[in-house]
Amino acid sequence: MHTVVVLALPGVVALELAIPFQVFSTARAAAYRTPRLTGDGRLYDVRIGAPQPSLAATASGGTAFAVAGLEPLEVVEAADTVIVPAAESSAAPPASVLTALRAAHARGARIASICTGAYLLAAAGLLDGRRATTHWAHADDLAARHPAVDVDPRVLFVDDGAVLTAAGVAAGLDLCLHLIRRDHGAAAAAYVARRIVMPPHREGGQAQYRTEADDARDGGELVPTLAWMRSRLADDLQLADIARHASMSTRTLVRRFRQECGTTPLQWLIRQRLDSARELLETTAVPVEEVARRAGFGTSASLRQHFARRLGTSPLRYRRTFRQPERVPA
Repeated sequence: MHTVVVLALPGVVALELAIPFQVFSTARAAAYRTPRLTGDGRLYDVRIGAPQPSLAATASGGTAFAVAGLEPLEVVEAADTVIVPAAESSAAPPASVLTALRAAHARGARIASICTGAYLLAAAGLLDGRRATTHWAHADDLAARHPAVDVDPRVLFVDDGAVLTAAGVAAGLDLCLHLIRRDHGAAAAAYVARRIVMPPHREGGQAQYRTEADDARDGGELVPTLAWMRSRLADDLQLADIARHASMSTRTLVRRFRQECGTTPLQWLIRQRLDSARELLETTAVPVEEVARRAGFGTSASLRQHFARRLGTSPLRYRRTFRQPERVPA
């Protein structure tokens, strides 16, 4: 039986700790109910372990629960897969846990992380030279702290063979279902997905869950011009038009945009138009062609290209995922 050990480190995110336990336990139940999907029926033995016997304090405001305490090497010694959920990323990771993870990896165990659990894998050196991901809000920090890691904030998870990383919380579900798919095939993963009421595979990546507002920087000299641009997203704004409004040369405008917004005027405008299109798709039923016109992309073909390139999905799939239900008048 494949042993999965989920580590409960100080400040662990309770939901991310529970997700692997629930998903792999559901897969174990699938072996008894639908043996045709799971071959010989040998699936997963799921355990939760902490470096010391204790109540594991979580990041959810003082919630605590009992976990088994074993020496770190013993916690992962029998593990075929070790999963590290998010925990306090600013604290120095316990050296004994890093040693245990390196030892598990060296003997061929599969190592995975969810959200900021990637910090622990990076500290252990397991992500050096590898492509990896974490929650988009932490991607830049992870890359700055560990420059040997190729951090990709766009995807829901990265499978690099023996080492896997997932983005925040719900992406842990995607990762666990992917592991079941790897181990026992698509039918077993689909069965578990149905049991937990989850799509077997989600379209797109992390970009569809963040907006320009999430990346906003403090305002500066360009604030009036940015507001002016937002009010004219459907117009054919050229660099000269923007510079004229800002009373700057185009060269100075580009430099100020880099300083204040971290990007170019054109890229900033595209992000704003994407945000506008996303809001229209979420809150209205207007056709995609009209969404494209109002947001400033001109045609639905152009809108689809930008959605595919930036968000990894299509306008229609985005609308199906995020469309707000119609409100019934009281």
